[in-house]
Amino acid sequence: MSAISAIQRLVECESPTEDLSACHLVVDLAVEIANEVLSTPAEKIIENGRPIFWWGSKKPKITLLCHLDTVWPKGSFNPIWQIKGDTATGPGVFDMKAGFIQALYAIANLNNISDKVALIATTDEETGSTSSKDLIIRLAKSSEAVLVFEASLDGKVKTGRKGTAMYQVAVTGKASHAGLEPEKGVNATTELAKLVMQISAFENSKFGTTVVPTVMQSGTTTNTVPALAKLDIDVRSFTLEELNRIDKSIRELRSDIAEVKVSGGISRPPLEESSCKELYEKLEKVAKGLGLEPIGSAHVGGASDGNIAASTGVKVLDGLGAVGVGAHAPNESIKISLVEPRIKLISAFISELL
Repeated sequence: MSAISAIQRLVECESPTEDLSACHLVVDLAVEIANEVLSTPAEKIIENGRPIFWWGSKKPKITLLCHLDTVWPKGSFNPIWQIKGDTATGPGVFDMKAGFIQALYAIANLNNISDKVALIATTDEETGSTSSKDLIIRLAKSSEAVLVFEASLDGKVKTGRKGTAMYQVAVTGKASHAGLEPEKGVNATTELAKLVMQISAFENSKFGTTVVPTVMQSGTTTNTVPALAKLDIDVRSFTLEELNRIDKSIRELRSDIAEVKVSGGISRPPLEESSCKELYEKLEKVAKGLGLEPIGSAHVGGASDGNIAASTGVKVLDGLGAVGVGAHAPNESIKISLVEPRIKLISAFISELL
């Protein structure tokens, strides 16, 4: 079975994060594909109620980290899988089912590594890895290196990712009739509106820190002074110091006349360049030995499970997955001709690390 055929099978098994039964099916399929390709069997394990693909050592020297869930509801793509020239499209093909298959076929080219290497694929990465976070941390602590098969950036690996924090601010006021006696109410909407501009001002472009008010909800009926208003906030930065600054600022938000409660916090610390530098330099050395052009590296805004792994102090290299475009976008696709070269590169890289 070719790698492209295996990618197609995974893509056609749609697996939105929120659909637990679909996530079970995609992990079952991944185990089936792995057992067709590898001599040592893979298995499905359950972590905090969610299915996870596992192959290899329980205490690995090298962890290959993937996820099989996607952001796409079933039926988002029609057709689900399509090839035009050198491009294959489908839900999750770039982020990151092709990356998983590339990792799988890379270890298939190596012998006697099942006691030193683990290939893991979770099913809740797209919603923050709440169920799998502890597992990732345990694995990272026992490993010398964690390789993350998220999609590349134009072929470049990722040596820096912003950390993320998510908050909800809830303002509780007092309801009253909006027409008869609005003065007897405490308007939660207007009090929250005062806070929104304060929140936006917390951003800092110098450090790439963004603080974005996103979903807002308030009120019950048109003729009632709103007693409750809620706001979700998305925070990202390349430094943990900045995330801590924002965390403190958000938790200090106050209203003179309404109650303000803040929930949430830092969900993924930044993946800083210091965690990636050594592995990246080794990758470039391996690529040169294979006669390849320099791979290149990039810093990106989105977070991944690499952020979680790096928080333990382990060496991490991210973006080792497919070459393509359109993560989370309608044009999500991979370059077919670059799948096999990437597999050979990863095989050689793992050999170098072992």
